Amino acid sequence: MKRALALAAPLLLAQAEPRLVPDVSQREVRIIYSFTGAELLAFGAIVYPDGRIPGERVDVAVVLKGPVRPIVLREKQQIVGIWMNAESARFRSAPSYYAVASSRPLAELVDARTAAIYELGLDNLQLSPGGGARPEEGRRMEAGLVELMRAQGLYVEDGRGVEITGNVLYRARIPIPAKVPVGDYTAETFLIRNGRVIAGAVKEVRVDKAGFERFVADAAERYSFAYGLAAVALSLLLGWAASAAFRRRGA
Repeated sequence: MKRALALAAPLLLAQAEPRLVPDVSQREVRIIYSFTGAELLAFGAIVYPDGRIPGERVDVAVVLKGPVRPIVLREKQQIVGIWMNAESARFRSAPSYYAVASSRPLAELVDARTAAIYELGLDNLQLSPGGGARPEEGRRMEAGLVELMRAQGLYVEDGRGVEITGNVLYRARIPIPAKVPVGDYTAETFLIRNGRVIAGAVKEVRVDKAGFERFVADAAERYSFAYGLAAVALSLLLGWAASAAFRRRGA
């Protein structure tokens, strides 16, 4: 009997923790020719098991992550007065898009170990660099990749991006830039209390092309040879048209 109670104790403690009921403003983001960017609203509620809202503060962090892809980063250096690719690093599985919004700066919410486990923050991304580089060189290239993606609006960190109302409702606005990669995204929500992640939930978001952009992307993928020929023919046609127009003006 005592053994049964001991085994059941962790389950009872787990049930005593609050849980998240998340949602997003749109499950699919469509990219068309006039797409200049969008804003995804991640929102939801914190459900407490006994219905009583605790007096102590809880915090929320929301992470929107795009599909992971191999990325090659090349560093240019000036050699003999000419800018050339001098160093390169390959990352096997870097997220193509990453945004984190939190109710407070992450350094105030969790310690470094917890942040690393849940990949909370740009400094804690697991980029999986290729082997061969010295540790200090690898860290420098990782920092360079993060800075480059940040400059393009593809890596975002907002330490005041989550609003919590009455310790129950939360919402976060996450920017989606115009050149966001297509694919399946995950919106992960973490409930944090006293430096510990006590609940988590995931929603899926699809970013895809629509209209003429979808047709071009599908054609390039399914009929790559014909697409290449068409692209070359179109370039030649446009070049000929431009040359003819200049000749007429000169005449």
